[in-house]
Amino acid sequence: MSAHEAATAIRQHRVIGIVRTQDAASAATAVDDLLAAGLRVVEVALTTPGALPVIEQAARDAGDACIGAGTVLDPQSARLAILAGARFVVSPVYRPDVVETARRYGALAIPGTMTPTEALAAYEHGAELVKLFPASMWSPGSLRDLLHALPQLPLVPTGGIDAAAAPEWLRAGAVAVGLGSSLTRGGVGKARERVRSLLVAIDA
Repeated sequence: MSAHEAATAIRQHRVIGIVRTQDAASAATAVDDLLAAGLRVVEVALTTPGALPVIEQAARDAGDACIGAGTVLDPQSARLAILAGARFVVSPVYRPDVVETARRYGALAIPGTMTPTEALAAYEHGAELVKLFPASMWSPGSLRDLLHALPQLPLVPTGGIDAAAAPEWLRAGAVAVGLGSSLTRGGVGKARERVRSLLVAIDA
């Protein structure tokens, strides 16, 4: 899967499920739960101990799903994640060298930005998608206002969005949303039920 294909998958499926846990075993279980519930794009945060083997296993077993790495802060981490099988790397901040490394290895970079200036700079530097982080500092209304001025920005709000609010962010113009604990908390049954309800809501 190329960088452009990963970006297309995210645009198509509109939700990135974020896995951030205390150990590799629970991360692997969370990835399996999200995929079984119907998500096709899942990100494993590198703050999770043993994240790279989890990414490698998921990338090998997930079929047509798109597996990525989150909290990627430097080029070395980006390279290791991509070599493990990540098709996209997500950062909480804008690091041009991470964007360049992802491009060099044929993966998608989604840099984190918090201001219109940062978002435009990341987009003009070649980021096909730009993370708006933390989204809790924004609102669907302010996102809509931003996109009136800069409609070219392919924004992925992340951080503080729950499953109930996700459709409103998408209606406001986000190309996708990133959701973590709001999807995964509560164990397997709750997580799967929540994901399925979300997918129905965003397709309505």
